[in-house]
Amino acid sequence: MKIPSKDNHQGLFHALIIILPYVFITGILQITGSYLIGYDYMSQPRVPKTELQSLVIQACTTIGSIITVVVMLENKSIKSFIAVGFQNIALKKDLLLGLLTGFIIMLVGFLTLYFTNQIRYESFDFDVIKLLISFGTFVLVALSEELLCRGFMLNNLMKSYNKYVALVLSSAIFSLIHIGNPYISTLNLIGLFVAGLLLGISYIYTGRLWFPIALHFSWNFFQGSVFGFNVSGINNYSLITTHLPSSNLWNGGDFGFEGSILSVVFQIIAIYFVARHYQQEPSSL
Repeated sequence: MKIPSKDNHQGLFHALIIILPYVFITGILQITGSYLIGYDYMSQPRVPKTELQSLVIQACTTIGSIITVVVMLENKSIKSFIAVGFQNIALKKDLLLGLLTGFIIMLVGFLTLYFTNQIRYESFDFDVIKLLISFGTFVLVALSEELLCRGFMLNNLMKSYNKYVALVLSSAIFSLIHIGNPYISTLNLIGLFVAGLLLGISYIYTGRLWFPIALHFSWNFFQGSVFGFNVSGINNYSLITTHLPSSNLWNGGDFGFEGSILSVVFQIIAIYFVARHYQQEPSSL
């Protein structure tokens, strides 16, 4: 394998330059989708979306992400697109491990906060339609963000830098693209940076997106649609309705559990075990 020159910043350039076409293409598709479903995307103050509207707009975002990545790929072929992380290798194993990792972190986090009175249970609301829509929305979120941040950005950064440097840079970018989210704070940005490390650690060893996609989905779905936290500052339908006695560093406040110190600690532990697991695999890069 050819070791990339550290003086070659072409990978960083490609990782950053995709942001402009991504914003342009997804923006057009989001506005178009909003118009078709009767949502006023330009209203001020912003009117909350229904679950179905969120699904449609996220579908537009995901289509925009796919189009943007395809346009930015040097070799615009199906084989080249698959090579960013969709190789049919260890598919079931990676998906299962990602799903379990996200579920375990959220379950342990919820129970820890519950038994320390940092969160209170209020009610249980089972709505199968809303749950399925939420499931689909978070699948699309995971696919879109992992394709962009790991499949394209991290992939390109590894062409110019040591894989660990590339992972840190891509995680910083991942954190910063959430800077416009509601209730964002310095701790939240740190938490998102650590989340980027966790989501990307398997990719630098395998070049596959299945684990980060499954983890990203599981993290968001169980956080927002099962255990009742906000997801990156956004409120969602949830099976369990909870109440925060106070917003603090331990429960993450209105940003969600992922904005808490507890989440950062759990993610660092998970990074260690995920890295150990994938380091033992033969590299597919």
